[in-house]
Amino acid sequence: MLTLDKIYHANFVLKNVVRKTDLIPAPKINPECDVYLKTENLQVTGSFKVRGAYYKISQLSAEEKAKGVIACSAGNHAQGVALAAARNGIKSLICLPDGAPISKVEATKSYGADVCLVEGVYDDAYNKALELKEEKGYTFIHPFDDENVIAGQGTIGLEILDQLPEIDAVIVPVGGGGLISGVAFALKSLKPEIKVYGVQASGAASMVTSLEHGKIECLDSVATIADGIKVKEPGTNTFDICSKYVDKIVTVTDDEISSAILFLIEQQKLISEGAGAVSVAAAMFNKVPVKGKKVVCLVSGGNIDVTILSRVIKRGLLKSGRTDSINIELIDKPGQLRDVSRIIAELGGNVIAIHHERANEGADIIGCYLRIVLETRNFEHKMAIRQAISDAGFTIVE
Repeated sequence: MLTLDKIYHANFVLKNVVRKTDLIPAPKINPECDVYLKTENLQVTGSFKVRGAYYKISQLSAEEKAKGVIACSAGNHAQGVALAAARNGIKSLICLPDGAPISKVEATKSYGADVCLVEGVYDDAYNKALELKEEKGYTFIHPFDDENVIAGQGTIGLEILDQLPEIDAVIVPVGGGGLISGVAFALKSLKPEIKVYGVQASGAASMVTSLEHGKIECLDSVATIADGIKVKEPGTNTFDICSKYVDKIVTVTDDEISSAILFLIEQQKLISEGAGAVSVAAAMFNKVPVKGKKVVCLVSGGNIDVTILSRVIKRGLLKSGRTDSINIELIDKPGQLRDVSRIIAELGGNVIAIHHERANEGADIIGCYLRIVLETRNFEHKMAIRQAISDAGFTIVE
């Protein structure tokens, strides 16, 4: 059974293992409230997961340790278990979905674990891990539905309260629910008036759906760029704790997550993975009531795959009005491109790509199309450029 004493004990055990990550102000995220970032993306292994994994392994019996441990993970729990096992001199085998970022797979191996890639998503890796546990006799380290793992994650709640005693609310990423369960239990036990909000990706809202229906439900499929919280079904323990201690769980879209990742890079000089940025997205887009409050966004991890980072940034730029693609129907005569370019230049837009082609068979015989990709400051700037082009007599084709 989870208790506050257990979380305090986990805090003692982890004292010389994990970093007490900084709590930094980030006022530009939402001007209507005082926002702070709990930077678990700068934690050992790049994620909060090492807290729960290490505490769980530290509490195993000598017999359990001798058998070695097995775990399943989308990536971050894998690294936490691998590091914890290595520090305790224990053999570890990690089952990961085959779609896990290569960077997370290689990082897991670098901490000394053996890796088994499983076709499918997290839940498929989970089933494979249970199968191997029975076959080989390993000790299973659950990524979220275990009271010792939850207690380890709960140490973040103790740190936040120590760093910002006057906190009004905390926003926490939610996948299976281990992180928010530990944080909510710790904070609500010590200061019940604190609001605890969870955030899931809209394409993987398993906890949201389960809480709405009052019972644990398994989604048919999940799809989101936030691979760290791409979980089909919450845990039994985590569902119960969230039902009692979490005030509300909301969802954010992949576009909103991308915008949050981009904001953290530009404004805070921080790299966050999709799962870590959902809390920031919720604050940015007013998904929870935070006006006039001191709010902590828990940035849970920074292990984003660099091969998709450029795509995420591009998506974030589009969502925040920083880039635009305009298709213009023109008459094929000299000076048209010059006139459009002059309008954009005078309004401070920056053209980064241009494509000009003759009209197809369904258009005017002397027509042509101009496709321009440009950088803009924000949505207002983008719309001002579009309006000026239209006012000059050009037709924008959507």
